[in-house]
Amino acid sequence: MAGRVSMRDVAAASGVSPATVSFVLNNVAGQTISPTTRKRVEEAARSLGYVPHGIARALREGSSRIVVLNIGQNLEGNYSQTYVRGLGDELARHEHVLLVQHQELTDDSLKQIQDAVSPRAVIRFAQRYLTGHELDDGGWQSGLASHTAAQIGHLAERGHTRIAMAIPEDRPPLSTVRLHFAEETARNLGLAPLQPFFIPASRRDAARALEELLAENGSITAVAGFVDETALRTVKAALDLGLRVPEDLAVIGYDATPYGELATPALSTVHIDAEAHGRHTARSVLGLAVDDLVTQTAHVIQREST
Repeated sequence: MAGRVSMRDVAAASGVSPATVSFVLNNVAGQTISPTTRKRVEEAARSLGYVPHGIARALREGSSRIVVLNIGQNLEGNYSQTYVRGLGDELARHEHVLLVQHQELTDDSLKQIQDAVSPRAVIRFAQRYLTGHELDDGGWQSGLASHTAAQIGHLAERGHTRIAMAIPEDRPPLSTVRLHFAEETARNLGLAPLQPFFIPASRRDAARALEELLAENGSITAVAGFVDETALRTVKAALDLGLRVPEDLAVIGYDATPYGELATPALSTVHIDAEAHGRHTARSVLGLAVDDLVTQTAHVIQREST
């Protein structure tokens, strides 16, 4: 690029050789460079606005300082937004750049990414949960398990013992994990076995699915939605069936999207601050310590639907 500051420019400004500049700026071990010279080189680099050449650095380090996150379409929820913010901020602190990919990640697209930018890492969103490793680092304290427990526990605290979980008809991968944690929470609380049901996207079909659920399980008094969108479909289906929410059927969402507050009745939901999860992921892929990271516990936003 025309006008790009080079190591030769930094060398000329600091009065040393380009090799010495390279040793200082790349923190090359085993070099006898005095603190005074090192400081002079670093100050010259800052003053000139020197930026390392990414391709050269990638060749030297074996990868670029780019981390790719494959997130699909999961950017509406509070969890994904705060996760991405934490991941990006923490990577930036360690001089790495985050790129977010929305398309489905296949073997071919993964190879294209690796060939094009030689990323430090490619992360699949929610990979810890899908691989079952979440419980290895405290999932019941601050992870997906505890978030699910907060949702079911909120309904139990309001006297509901027969609870269903509304899952999208396309059965997203995380639904299996969430359902498992919800069923375990119900058992731990001494509730009746959790009843899963699949709710379609169309309003008419959603009402029919809820009607069939209640016909077969008439004692159900509350529904936990897989996410807020699923819970809102359940609320609308209940109202279409002439039910009162929450008097006849309480409904709670998950992940505190902005739409729940605008619904009638306003949707109770679980708020999750995932910024620490993103920072944890960033440090993990960079091989850094994570012991000092503190994750906030999920909490329920109480509104009219419960």
